[in-house]
Amino acid sequence: MSSEKKITIAVDGYSSSGKSTMAKQLAKTIGYRYIDSGAMYRAVTLAAMRAGLVGKDSDPDIDRVIDLLPTLSIDFEITPTGQNTILNGENVEHEIRSLEVSSCVSPIAAIPAVRHALVRMQRSMGDSKGIVMDGRDIGTVVFPDAEMKVFCDASAEKRAFRRFEELKAKGADVSYEEVLENVKTRDHIDETRDESPLRCASDAIRLDNSDMTFEEQNNWLLNLYNSKIKE
Repeated sequence: MSSEKKITIAVDGYSSSGKSTMAKQLAKTIGYRYIDSGAMYRAVTLAAMRAGLVGKDSDPDIDRVIDLLPTLSIDFEITPTGQNTILNGENVEHEIRSLEVSSCVSPIAAIPAVRHALVRMQRSMGDSKGIVMDGRDIGTVVFPDAEMKVFCDASAEKRAFRRFEELKAKGADVSYEEVLENVKTRDHIDETRDESPLRCASDAIRLDNSDMTFEEQNNWLLNLYNSKIKE
């Protein structure tokens, strides 16, 4: 792909809408760097949880979370089996995917100072283009001029089932009802927060993948990329 002009690809959407799986596969196929912005918010959330600044049934201590930000270093490492999230030198990939972190991440992500800090990191990662980044506000805030924007959606029930199956495969002791409640709560917080609310960019192409297989989603995204490159 080196002979072609590199572009910025933003993949946004609801939690458990399949955006990360799609974005990661596209990046691998076309030789771009993949960044999971959601993992960055999860890493901050994990750090806040460890410091006792947020819990499932308690609002975050916003001032102390803000004080925590300068002490955090977030990076990614590529492995033969995928990508790991590194928090202050520690591989926290498994821990940040827990339902406990999922239950606390939206309130942390709604803090303006957290979003500002991570948006700065994300923009620096995409300075040279050739990047596929997924999240909630990539096409609207982080890279509003991205040449390719996609917004993923699916029913809350379908997304909850996917997440439930994923957690169950990892040995988590959770119920479908718990996961569905978490998905709906996160949707509400993401859509109604004051800072960078979740919304589909006006120039994004919306994809409802409720009834699509992973292969169909990946092919759809790759075809869209190929059409964008030819423009």
